[in-house]
Amino acid sequence: MRERVEQVRAQLREELAQVADLAALVRVRDRYLGRKSGLITQLIKGLGALPPEERREIGRLVNDLKEEAEAMLEQLRLQLEERAEAERFERERVDITLPGLRPVFGARHPITLIRERIEDIFVSMGYSVESGPEVETSYYNFDALNIPPGHPAREAQDTFYLSEELALRTQTSTVQIRALERRRPPLRIIAPGKVFRRDTPDPTHNPMFFQVEGLALDHEITMGDLKGTLQEFVRRMFGPQVRTRFRPSYFPFTEPSAEVDFSCFICGGAGCRVCKGAGWIELGGCGMVHPRVLRGAGVDPEEFTGFAFGLGLDRMAALMYGLEDIRLLYENDLRFLEQFGF
Repeated sequence: MRERVEQVRAQLREELAQVADLAALVRVRDRYLGRKSGLITQLIKGLGALPPEERREIGRLVNDLKEEAEAMLEQLRLQLEERAEAERFERERVDITLPGLRPVFGARHPITLIRERIEDIFVSMGYSVESGPEVETSYYNFDALNIPPGHPAREAQDTFYLSEELALRTQTSTVQIRALERRRPPLRIIAPGKVFRRDTPDPTHNPMFFQVEGLALDHEITMGDLKGTLQEFVRRMFGPQVRTRFRPSYFPFTEPSAEVDFSCFICGGAGCRVCKGAGWIELGGCGMVHPRVLRGAGVDPEEFTGFAFGLGLDRMAALMYGLEDIRLLYENDLRFLEQFGF
């Protein structure tokens, strides 16, 4: 029995010397200290068959072997874990002297840049910025703006109808009506946002585009106030040398109505490619708010008067950045768009 104990000890040391990883160590532990068939476990179970005088001596040898085996196994486990940790650190080591990957920086869209510039100009003139839903009822999109049933603007070929009573808004004038329901004059607001019309996409048209509409209501506001406001706007937007002119026009929600142009900020009115040789560039529509619109919103036109205007952001972005096709603004080509943002 003594020889068997020494044989198991020598065999254990030989096998431990060949262990290269934790998985192999577990197999050796099970082979020698397994509860049922471990070699040292079998030696312990065999002590009961020995004579009493021999059992004490052999038992001490077997216990010493078990303690030695557990100590060697634990020491080797710690060594293997330390080695595995060092190997993992080496695999995952990062050379901090290497140049890192530069993050991709976003850029604001050209439309956003123009919108923010317009908002800043009007806010500095005492206007507040309002917003409203892009899906509107026929009341806000047409009726409240003095566009009665049967008007061409209400026809399906011009408007994206979602149902008989719901449509994608065709102008942000809807926001003005909603603002009048919440606030009483005097007030000055602008309403920038998306609008939708059934246009065929081409270099100057898109079914979805951006618009900013303004409204000013107060005592004794006149057409002169409207002209002065838009003149100040174009000077701040395009330069102090720019002039404006107003041409008679018609809009259901204003009376009188006008189209406003400004002198070309590129050629100074001499004629160039941007203004197509005319010397003038169309800015948008405007006019004095129709009394019927005021009454519908609960405002007495005998007490308050006001003006409204509508400007196209897409056209201004194209002018400011020299674009010949506004569809470029909506094609999501980051190589193109990031040239303008910052």
